[in-house]
Amino acid sequence: MPDPKPLIELTGQPIGFTELLLIGENKVRLAAAPEGLARVQAARAVVEQAMADGKPVYGATTGVGAMKDVAWSNEELDAFNLGLVRAHHFGTGEPFPISVVRNAMALRVNTALTGYVGCSTDLVNAYLELLSADVIPVVRRTGSIGCADIGLMGQIGAVLTGVGEAVYEGKRLPAAEAFKRAGLKPRRMAPRDSLASLSVNAVSFAAAAETTRAAAGALRTLLAAGLAASGAMGASRDPWIAVTHVGTPREAMIGKWLCNASEGWDWPSGTHVQDPLSLRMIAQVFGAVFESVLTAGHKILAATGRTDDNPVIAEGRVLTSGGSLPLDVTVLLESAILCMAHAARNSFNRCVLLGNGQRRDLPVNLVPEGAIATGFGPIIKLAGEIFSRVLSMTNPVSAQSLVVAGGMEDEAAFLPLVIERFDRQMQALKRLAALEALLAAQAMDIHRDKPGGAVKLVYDVVRRHAAFYTVDRPLSTEVEAIEDELASEEFLTGLIAISPIHAIDGFFALGGFGMDAFQPRPTAIDLKYP
Repeated sequence: MPDPKPLIELTGQPIGFTELLLIGENKVRLAAAPEGLARVQAARAVVEQAMADGKPVYGATTGVGAMKDVAWSNEELDAFNLGLVRAHHFGTGEPFPISVVRNAMALRVNTALTGYVGCSTDLVNAYLELLSADVIPVVRRTGSIGCADIGLMGQIGAVLTGVGEAVYEGKRLPAAEAFKRAGLKPRRMAPRDSLASLSVNAVSFAAAAETTRAAAGALRTLLAAGLAASGAMGASRDPWIAVTHVGTPREAMIGKWLCNASEGWDWPSGTHVQDPLSLRMIAQVFGAVFESVLTAGHKILAATGRTDDNPVIAEGRVLTSGGSLPLDVTVLLESAILCMAHAARNSFNRCVLLGNGQRRDLPVNLVPEGAIATGFGPIIKLAGEIFSRVLSMTNPVSAQSLVVAGGMEDEAAFLPLVIERFDRQMQALKRLAALEALLAAQAMDIHRDKPGGAVKLVYDVVRRHAAFYTVDRPLSTEVEAIEDELASEEFLTGLIAISPIHAIDGFFALGGFGMDAFQPRPTAIDLKYP
C-alpha cells in the first residue's frame, strides 16, 4: 500500500526548519534528487580510481587517527571497514530523541548529495531505507568532542551493519531483531562508506536545530510572560514606542510586538517619570536575544547543506580536509547561551519588582490586604535560583584544550556539550516564564485588572491551575502545571495566532506557523531500494 505521506526530495541544498520538523516527526517520505545521486556516483568514481591506482585513501584503504599510516590489503578491506564503524559504537548515556536521529540520517544523506563525499549510492540508499521503514537507531548522547560525531554517528552506522539497538514500532530492540521485523537486511560497508557513515557532525547539527527551535519557542513564551508582568505593574509603553524609531531592527521588532500585543484592554498606569530598566529595556534585551538565536539558526541550516567530511572529493582528486570542526555553529550557540542568561535576568528582575511593593501600591510578596500569609516571597527565591542555573552554563567551553589520537587530533569544538547546556537553559526558561506569569496574575487580580490579547492568554493559563492566593499553600505542582501548558504547542499556536512575530515564527516554524504552506516538490520521485 503506497505511503500517503507527502514527499520531500533531498538535493544537497540546506534544509529549513519546517522540513526538519516534518522529517523529525516522521510526517514525510524522503527521496534523493536524481542530480544529487549523479554527483554521488561521480565522486565515488574518483575514489574507486584512486584505489585502483594504488593511492592511499584515508579511512578507506588506511587506518584512521593515530593509525593513519597503516595500510590495508584488498583482502583486509571488508573486515577493516566493518570493524571501523562498529568500533565507533561507543556512545553512552541517555539517548537522543528519535526526531533528532531521523534528522541526523536525513542530513547525512543530504550532505552526501553535494557530491564531495565519495561514498557509494548504496550508503545513501541504506539511510533512506531505514528512514522509510522507520527503523531508528538508538543514539546515546555522550560520544563526541565536537570534531565529527564519531561516537554518535557510529551508533547509526553500526545499526546499518546489523548490530547495536534500534527503535521499531515503538520498541527498543537489538538491531538484528528490528531489521527482521521490518524486513530489512544488514549492509556491507564498502571502502570509504564506513568512515562516511561516522565522521560527520550530523547528530550535533540535528540536535542543535531542534534545541534552537525549542529555545525560540521558550523565548516567545517568556516574552509574553514579561508583557503580562509589565501590564500588572503598569509599565509605561513609551520606551517600546521609542525603540521602534531609534532601536536596532530586532529591538524595533520586539518593541512593535510589545505595543501591538498589549492592546485590547485597559492597560494600567503606574509609572512615575520612568520605569526600572527591566521594564524599559525589554525590547533591547529580547531584541539582542532573538538576534543571536536567529543568527545561530541560520548558521545551523547552512550546515545542513555543507559537507564536513574528511577526506573530500574536489577537482577530481581525493583531498584531506579539516572540515569536521563545527566551530562556526559552536561559537554562535555559545553566544546564544550568553544571551539566554540576559533573558533570564530580565525576567527575574521583574519577578523581584512584582514582589517588593514598589509598583502600583502592590503589597509586599503580593499578599492581599487582610490576609495572613507569607505569600510569594519564597517563590521569588526559586526564580533567582533558576536565573543562577541559566547563568552558570554561560562559561564557554569550545576553546578548552584537548589532544587525542596520538597528537593527530588537537582541535575540538565540544558542540554536543554546548547544545546540552543550551537545552538545559531552555528548559529552565520555561519554568521561569511560569513563575513570572503566576506573579503577574496575582498582581492583576489584586487590582481587578481585566487583561486582553496575549496577556489574557497567559493569565488564563495561570488561573486554570492556580487560584488567587490568600492563604499559604504548596505551589510546586501549580508551577509545574502552568509551565507545562505555557510550554505546549497549543499555547504557542494560540499566542502566535493573535500576536505573531513573523521573522521568528516563520523562520523556526513555531506553533504550526507555515505548515499549511508546505508543498512537496512536484517533480520528486521515490528512490528504488536494491
